[in-house]
Amino acid sequence: MKINKWQSRLHEIIFEADTLAGKIFDIWLIITIILSVITVMLDSVKQINLVHGQLLTKLEWVFTIIFTVEYILRLISVGRPLRYATSFFGIIDLLAFLPTYFSVLFPGSQYFLVIRIIRLLRIFRILKLVQYLRESRMLVKALRASGRKVTVFLFTVLILVVIFGSLMYVIEGGENGFTSIPMSIYWAIVTLTTVGYGDISPQTGMGQALASIIMILGYSIIAIPTGIVTVELAQTYKASVSTQVCPQCSAEGHDDDAAYCNHCGARL
Repeated sequence: MKINKWQSRLHEIIFEADTLAGKIFDIWLIITIILSVITVMLDSVKQINLVHGQLLTKLEWVFTIIFTVEYILRLISVGRPLRYATSFFGIIDLLAFLPTYFSVLFPGSQYFLVIRIIRLLRIFRILKLVQYLRESRMLVKALRASGRKVTVFLFTVLILVVIFGSLMYVIEGGENGFTSIPMSIYWAIVTLTTVGYGDISPQTGMGQALASIIMILGYSIIAIPTGIVTVELAQTYKASVSTQVCPQCSAEGHDDDAAYCNHCGARL
């Protein structure tokens, strides 16, 4: 779809971070998001709500209108609005204001609990901050690159906790709190991750010896995914990535010398 000059300018302000107008827009929107999340938090405090409930409600509607206008402008500024609307950040942008409108549709007192649940979705506005942090894109790219390695690692950990849990079930038995293999696996997960709730603990010498091995193993296991992601993050940091956003599909993460979008082929 062909984009007019005013749409191109609007896209530059809303999506780009390289221009002065784009930076000002991002800073303004970040401040607005933070203030809206603080408003939701304060509204959940009973004492504050009783005194300033009406003010918080008015502020909420102000933020809702702002995010609604922003969402509409985003759809207008891209060549393929449906693609943006169904993207991750498009859905997050929609959830930023939709719950407030939903709450109006349930005015009856019998739906009070439903309203509370819907209104709690507004807290996810903080996810909108992610798209305005360049470093977050690098982190997401590193996590994607290390996804298969981390998956294999987690599968290995799953096998270990099943084995350790089964062994502890055989060693300790139900009289010491290990009433089933799933319960023993739960204990193994808590112990291996060094959380240590203490609700279940081995009583026999052999069980305590096995628990000691799992605890020591837990420290080394925690470091593995950290190292995997760190390596990928370092490699991602070395690669030069532009903040250019595709005017058609709003895709990001293009190379500095890229002339066309690697998702839809549109000219950047």
